Amino acid sequence: MARRETRFNDVFAVALGHFTHDVYSAFLAPLLPILQERLGIGYALTGNLAVFTQIPSLLNPFIGYLADRVSLRYFVIFAPAVTATLMSSLGLTSSYVTLAFLLLAAGVSVAAFHAPAGAMIGELAGNRVGTGMSIFMAAGELARTLGPLFVVAGVGWFGLEGLWRLAFVGWAVTGILFWRLHNIQARPRPPESDAWSRLKPRLLRVFPYLTWLVIGRVSMQSALTTYLPIFMKDERGLSVAWAAAALTILEAAGFVGALLSGSLSDRLGRHRMLFILLLVSPLLMFAFLFTSGWMTVIVLIALGLTAISLQPVILALVQDLFPDNRALANGSYMALSFVLRAVGIWVIGLTADAFGLVPAFVLSAVVGLLALPSIFFIPKRA
Repeated sequence: MARRETRFNDVFAVALGHFTHDVYSAFLAPLLPILQERLGIGYALTGNLAVFTQIPSLLNPFIGYLADRVSLRYFVIFAPAVTATLMSSLGLTSSYVTLAFLLLAAGVSVAAFHAPAGAMIGELAGNRVGTGMSIFMAAGELARTLGPLFVVAGVGWFGLEGLWRLAFVGWAVTGILFWRLHNIQARPRPPESDAWSRLKPRLLRVFPYLTWLVIGRVSMQSALTTYLPIFMKDERGLSVAWAAAALTILEAAGFVGALLSGSLSDRLGRHRMLFILLLVSPLLMFAFLFTSGWMTVIVLIALGLTAISLQPVILALVQDLFPDNRALANGSYMALSFVLRAVGIWVIGLTADAFGLVPAFVLSAVVGLLALPSIFFIPKRA
């Protein structure tokens, strides 16, 4: 295979957009305890607020299909500003319905960003797709690390109703992205690769087993990244600020894990890396439920390094398996991931309402372990 140049400057520019975008999309989880109290709702309805941001992910395959034909770089450029505006407006209403519509609109912006951005990284990274995906996903994990701190600080400075003042950063970064990326294309494959007769068998060969794998990943991710602040507040008796700090610790470790996992998969292989991560992370989830004090911090760090860092490896694998349809494959995977995550959030919320948060977290770990055999059925090459 001919070696392709890795354009790291452009990879880092797209990663900057990912970082900024996901800082704002990370606002919701640490705000859930405040919104739950403000609206007077249960765990399931509270968790469903996060589901509304996932519903537009159904658009991802169509966005990806379009991105394989024409460059959608402006989606990547303007999505940070749009998402920043919508997520910074959550404090302007006390109506559940209005919040739902704001989050649906934010979900459209999330979908418009991720499908073409992942394909751009896959092309710009050349022969180092795993490394490119690690940089891209590490930027997202760093955003989810700092996002809770940013929004909690914003509430402290301006109150929930004044969060709209934070949106200006998103618009500033969109200006930088326009300057840097307006000439970047995101249409990497030859026209003949569009043939459905060629693409359909590969999709059917890969995506059923990928779905099985993703169910295990999102079950743990949904519990940790959505319900962790509520868990720490209700089960461990922490304040909202300390509960958000627990999420920050998890996401900080996830940033390191995401930075390492894709690069390691370039050396060890995608399948071997996935097996290690998916075996260890559910066991750590069980350990988290039976620890206290500083041991909780240590286990949260280990969970971030494993449970949160599966995504770069899976994204790199998808890019490997569909080299001529990167955006469509990436969009289809992102849709699958977001939809299953929405289902996971809903199921864990219902389980928590019926039996408590601890059984809900146990369920997420069990589902994660049951997904381990799926790795052996996913092809290793296109």
